Amino acid sequence: MRRLLSWLHLWVGLTAGIAFAVLGLSGSVLVFHEDLLRWHHPQLEGHALRVDGQVTSSILAREEPQGLRSIQFPDPSMPVVVGFYEDGRRGYFAPEDGGLLLMRGTDDDFLLWLQDLHIHFLAGEAGEQVVGIVGWISLGLLLTGLYLWWPKRGMLKLSLRWFTQPPARRWLSWHRSTGVVLLPLLLLLTLTGVGMVYHAGARGLLTGLFGGGGIPAAPVHAADAPLDWPAVLARAQSGLPGARLTRTAAPAPGEGVVSFRARMPGEWHVNGRSTVHVDLAGREVLLAHDATAQAAGARMTEAIYPLHIGAVGGPLPRWLTALAGLVPMFLLVTGFLFWRRKPSRK
Repeated sequence: MRRLLSWLHLWVGLTAGIAFAVLGLSGSVLVFHEDLLRWHHPQLEGHALRVDGQVTSSILAREEPQGLRSIQFPDPSMPVVVGFYEDGRRGYFAPEDGGLLLMRGTDDDFLLWLQDLHIHFLAGEAGEQVVGIVGWISLGLLLTGLYLWWPKRGMLKLSLRWFTQPPARRWLSWHRSTGVVLLPLLLLLTLTGVGMVYHAGARGLLTGLFGGGGIPAAPVHAADAPLDWPAVLARAQSGLPGARLTRTAAPAPGEGVVSFRARMPGEWHVNGRSTVHVDLAGREVLLAHDATAQAAGARMTEAIYPLHIGAVGGPLPRWLTALAGLVPMFLLVTGFLFWRRKPSRK
């Protein structure tokens, strides 16, 4: 059994491990996506963190015919209004007057291209399913690697030692000890990545075990007044006191509800999973959902994304996430070098 697992671990690792390494390397860069973007485009820096109803109305009215589907309000990591378009482009607008600062697309922006590679392998929904399959295979590699490393009683210290000679022992010891020491981080990132691909299944499992449900759907309300963005924003903010509004979109023709994403204090998700829905005139909060008041299973589900990107607990988790993303490539290279040097090949 051990010999079969060792053979599978080697050959699956040398093949599927390439895709695992690509996901890891791209993820390490994307941890610093917004930092790199602000550094490369200094016009995105130095703006006041403000949400203005007139500016919001202006951006949506001007850009919706161009395919704009939603906007993200300024926050400390990106102090401008970000627009998300149906074709994958992103627009960046000054929060003071709505002026266009930058337009990006996967065909002209390396970071967006890298994000598409990381999430979809550049192949849309089908590519995302491939990413999920690679995630499951990677979990198998990590767990079989742990089993193959597991030392006998009294041999733990020796099993974690890095050797320099002979070459086959060097590469094997570097491969095993690095994989084991960083295994908790690798398991966390791989499990959360799989959970993001199969989000509905992950949510069903966690809420079934620990309680909770889905996010409430937007209520149905007649469009009985003109859309008043300043009043709507003010009313939405009052619907979740203490929350920061993060995203919204103009209602579809005939709809009488404006919906917002919001982040309550204590939420880990960078954009929040709380929601608030307001009528067009800003007279009434139709529904408010505080994500921090959910049962444990729902909160665990909504922690998957922030844990995956290292957004929980300050700068250190981000750097640890970036470090962990380099490990699959290290394991691939050391595994290959061990295979090249192992005595049975000579």
